[in-house]
Amino acid sequence: MASELQRRFEPLIGKRLTIRLHDPDGGFRDIVGILESTHSLRNRHGRLIEFAHEDIFIWREVIAKT
Repeated sequence: MASELQRRFEPLIGKRLTIRLHDPDGGFRDIVGILESTHSLRNRHGRLIEFAHEDIFIWREVIAKT
């Protein structure tokens, strides 16, 4: 599955995404920002957040309102 996500994320680099990750302590946590690479995004505070594809529960592109 990780290689499939790699292929799906490559054309989304530079776009805004929300990604829900499995939290190691149980539950989930969401990260939102601009996808910088297939394994990282930059949030609104400018912080680079790295993630593992194996931790992804669900994700989607955030479409800007027009």
